[in-house]
Amino acid sequence: MNKVKIGIFFSLVLGMGLFSSCGSDEGNSKLLLNEVLVNNQSNFQDDYGIHSPWIEIFNKSYGTADLAGCYLRHSSQPGDTASYFIPKGDVLTKINPRQHALFWADGLPNRGTFHTNFRLEPNVDNWIGLYDSGKKLLDQIVVPAAQLQADHSYARVDDAAPEWEVKDESAEKYVTPSTNNKTLDKNVKMEKFELHDSVGIGMSITAMLVVFFGLILLYVSFKFIGKASVAMSRKNAMKAKGITDKSEAKEKGLGQAPGEVFAAISMALHEMQSDVHDVEETVLTITRVKRSYSPWSSKIYTLREIPHKK
Repeated sequence: MNKVKIGIFFSLVLGMGLFSSCGSDEGNSKLLLNEVLVNNQSNFQDDYGIHSPWIEIFNKSYGTADLAGCYLRHSSQPGDTASYFIPKGDVLTKINPRQHALFWADGLPNRGTFHTNFRLEPNVDNWIGLYDSGKKLLDQIVVPAAQLQADHSYARVDDAAPEWEVKDESAEKYVTPSTNNKTLDKNVKMEKFELHDSVGIGMSITAMLVVFFGLILLYVSFKFIGKASVAMSRKNAMKAKGITDKSEAKEKGLGQAPGEVFAAISMALHEMQSDVHDVEETVLTITRVKRSYSPWSSKIYTLREIPHKK
């Protein structure tokens, strides 16, 4: 009885660890601060149509991460740290793999889950920290006010990259709310492949070789499995018949069955799965499938019929 109670206790603990939001050790390394815009004059608008400062969080893992229960903290002066608890119960707090979540630092938390209770200050340095539900620091950044102009963001060079830079209005470094910090407009590997194999002969040969070797592998695997199955069946038959001589068992054909037997077994299994016979233990009765007549599927009413001349 004690063992059962202990097992239930550990199962509950494990379940809490697996399904907790933002508190598990696995989820701690998933979430990072990715991009921050402090002075929003004409950039991205929130759901109220207002230009507000925003904070972007990135899920760098290949699994879903939940922000519910996490904390966003902000400080622009020593001793004035504000803490925003991301409420639970909102399905939008779940970030898909390699995706982003945007929080509006407008000091108006009554406007929704993604509106914080603090506001970023454009004229001073802003410290921002992301904490899990256990108030363990996940990531932090100090946004330098001297380096940022209006509508310029402070962001990682690439998603989850350790280096930060200022994103401005240039074509190489542009502000990217709720999307990748670096957008790739070309594939280097594809360009190299096209350069060395412009016609596609190499790709065709490679594809045919892959298929050919795959078929060889399947043939060898099935042949090995077939021989192993026949040997096991023969061994069981020899044990049932009390025969120890392998040559005698081979002469009597133990463990081997003609193709008709396998065909009958396959047909019986097919009929059983198709539900066209009644359920009996020793008798296999195949029933006739009756289909009701419908004029919608009748060929005599189709347009292919030659019209009658009057």
